[in-house]
Amino acid sequence: MLLSRLDTILGGNTDMIYITIGVLAFLLFIIYDINSIIMKNKYLNSCFFLGFLLLAAATIGIVITSWDLIIIDLLRMGIYGTLAAIFLFLLIYTLFFALPFKNTYVETKSNPEVCQNGIYALCRHPGVLWFMGFYIFFGLALKVPLLISAAVIFSVLNLFYVIFQDQWTFMKIFGNYDTYKLDTPFIIPNLKSIKRCLQTL
Repeated sequence: MLLSRLDTILGGNTDMIYITIGVLAFLLFIIYDINSIIMKNKYLNSCFFLGFLLLAAATIGIVITSWDLIIIDLLRMGIYGTLAAIFLFLLIYTLFFALPFKNTYVETKSNPEVCQNGIYALCRHPGVLWFMGFYIFFGLALKVPLLISAAVIFSVLNLFYVIFQDQWTFMKIFGNYDTYKLDTPFIIPNLKSIKRCLQTL
């Protein structure tokens, strides 16, 4: 149903359909954040996970529709594909396992504390690094122009999204976020944060 509606709106441009689905995923992420602060609706609290599924569907759709354009090079695909898999594992771990899933994405809690240990001691938004790394290496592995374009668009949107989180969402959710910002770098880790990450992982 969603694909047919988008197909009609976009005039049958398959490339734009999957890019649009990816953009919609980030809109769901923002709805999730706004709901966490203002509405606190338990149903809207699932928007983050739904956005994650939409983004995955968009990426898979791009690969399937571009399958005939993929040039098989086992060495290139092996190296970059392995790196992409490592970054994807880190992304999934950071979003869904480094934090308590139910408390973070399903239930709304008042006055939660920011996680400052483990992977979140490395930087405030480690998912940005893993997200970008996954799409860059996945794009290099397959060398599909549409996937590379999507990697750039989705990575830029993700960066804007975490800036929104850092400046608005988390400041209102976490009482100790000011202290966390002073102690932990935004995206690029430093020696101190790397050491603290390894000690508390």
